[in-house]
Amino acid sequence: MRKKEILFFITALWAVTIIPIFSQPIVKTGIEVLRDRDFDILQGKRVGLITNPTGIDCRLQSTIDILHEAPGVQLVALYGPEHGVRGDAHAGDKVDTATDSKTGVPVYSLYGKTRKPTPDMLEGVDVLVYDIQDIGSRSFTYISTMGLAMEAAGEAGIPFVVLDRPNPLGGIRMEGNLVEPEFISFVSQYPIPYVYGLTCGELALYLNNEGLISTPCQLTVIEMQGWSRNMIFEDTKLPWVAPSPHIPHPSSALFYPVSGILGELGIVSIGVGYTMPFELFGAEWVDAELLAEALNARQIPGVIFRPLHYRPFYSVGAGKHLQGVQVHFTNPHYAPLSPIQFIVMEELYKQAPDHPIFSDETKHRFNMFDKVTGSDTIRLRFSENYRWSDIEDYWNKDILAYRNRVIPYFLYH
Repeated sequence: MRKKEILFFITALWAVTIIPIFSQPIVKTGIEVLRDRDFDILQGKRVGLITNPTGIDCRLQSTIDILHEAPGVQLVALYGPEHGVRGDAHAGDKVDTATDSKTGVPVYSLYGKTRKPTPDMLEGVDVLVYDIQDIGSRSFTYISTMGLAMEAAGEAGIPFVVLDRPNPLGGIRMEGNLVEPEFISFVSQYPIPYVYGLTCGELALYLNNEGLISTPCQLTVIEMQGWSRNMIFEDTKLPWVAPSPHIPHPSSALFYPVSGILGELGIVSIGVGYTMPFELFGAEWVDAELLAEALNARQIPGVIFRPLHYRPFYSVGAGKHLQGVQVHFTNPHYAPLSPIQFIVMEELYKQAPDHPIFSDETKHRFNMFDKVTGSDTIRLRFSENYRWSDIEDYWNKDILAYRNRVIPYFLYH
C-alpha cells in the first residue's frame, strides 16, 4: 500500500471512530444551553465559578475557558472543591488558594481551611456559577460544596446559577435511608438518600425551597436539553471526564455505590488500588469460586459475579494475593446498587465467620461508616447476624416519602 493510500486510510478510520463521539451528543448540558443563549444571565456581570475538570462542553472545552472568553462576561474568581479546579489534588488532600495558570484568575479553595466561600472570597462577585459533574451518590462531596456555596450566596445576596448536568445513575433509582441529624457531615451533608435520583440542578432547587440550607439563595438552574430520567450516563453520548481519580469511567459512577460504603472500613479490597476501582470485593481469606457461586445463587437482578484473583498495587491488600469477585452489570438500568455490598458482606461472613467485617480491627472506622450510611442503626443491626434482610427495611424506609417530596422539583421526565 502506497504512503498516500495509508494516510487516506488512517484519516478515514479516524473520522469514522472519533468524530461521532463529539458530533452526535444526545444531551446538551447547562453550559452549552447557556452559550446558545449568548450567556444572557451573565452579561455585564463579574462571575465567580465553582468547577473542576468535569465542567466541559461536548468537545471537552473547559467551562473556565468558555466563560473567560465569553463576550460581555467577566470571570473574576474560581473556586476549587475536593481535587481542585484543575483536578490536581488527590482524594482528601487539602486544596490551596492559588492563581489559575491559564487564565490568571484567582482560585479559592473550598477544600482547605474552609469548605464554604467566605465573604472575602465573594468580594467583587456579582453572580456565583456552579458547573460540576456529580455521580449521584450522597457521600461524593461535590453536592456538599454546592449546598454550602448556595448558603454563602444567600448570605451575601448574590444570585446562584447551576449549569445542570446528568445524574449518571439516572433519575429514577433511589436507595438508602435519609441522613439522621447526628450523622450530618461533609460526606452526608443533607437528609437525602444515599442514591438520591436528582440532577444537581434539581437537588439545588430541593435544598433551596425545602429549608435544607440555612439561608436560601436567588437560584437559577440552566436546564439541559435532551436528558430524561431513564438515562444513565452512557445513554447521553456525552464525553466523560473523571470527577476524581477513582471514577475514571461513566460505569465507575454505577460501581461507586455498589462497594463504597464497605470500602470505608478498610478491611476488604473494593478495587481501589487496582485497575477496577469499586468493581471488586476481595481479601486474602476469601475463596473466589465459592463466593461467586454463592452470590450468583442470590440472583440479584441485573448483575453477575465472576471469581477473581488479583494483587492490588496500593490501598487495602497492597502487594498481596487476594481472591474475590468482580461485579458485572447485565442490566445496569434495573440492578440495585447499594444493597450489593451488604449481600456480599453477608456471604463473606458465611464463608469466613472468623473474619467479621465489624471487629476491633475496623472499630476505628465505625464513625466514618456511620456517617456514610447516615445512621448507626445500619451497622448495629447488621453486625448482629450479618444478614441483609435485617437492615433492608431500614435502608428503604424513607424512599417513598422522599420520592413524593422531590417530584415537584423534577425538571425532566
